[in-house]
Amino acid sequence: MAITDTAMLEQSEYGNLIGSDKVEGTAVYGADGDRIGTIERVMIDKLSGRVSYAVLAFGGFLGLGNDHYPLPWPSLKYDTQLGGYVTAVTQDQLRGAPKYSDEREWDWGDLATGRKVDDYYGVQLS
Repeated sequence: MAITDTAMLEQSEYGNLIGSDKVEGTAVYGADGDRIGTIERVMIDKLSGRVSYAVLAFGGFLGLGNDHYPLPWPSLKYDTQLGGYVTAVTQDQLRGAPKYSDEREWDWGDLATGRKVDDYYGVQLS
């Protein structure tokens, strides 16, 4: 691989496209402009190839004791000035939102679990 190819792969951004490794760790700002957490991971629908959820890490201290909040991907918009994602969700709304503290507590394969998240945020099922 040429040096320029390596540099291009490390960049992980191509026009409007971005690599998942660059999304993970990106700040998320609430409706009031305050930082509410970071994207821990994105969940991609295997059949459609679309991102369904971003898992927001929120709470805790220095990454320890974070709770994990699945946010419907359409609820996030990238803000180039902030260098992060903005959502209409507030910290108060997060406190009552579906969450998990341990990956073993969340069943991504259960449609009812996803529906609970979508219903909480008022997302239309497609």
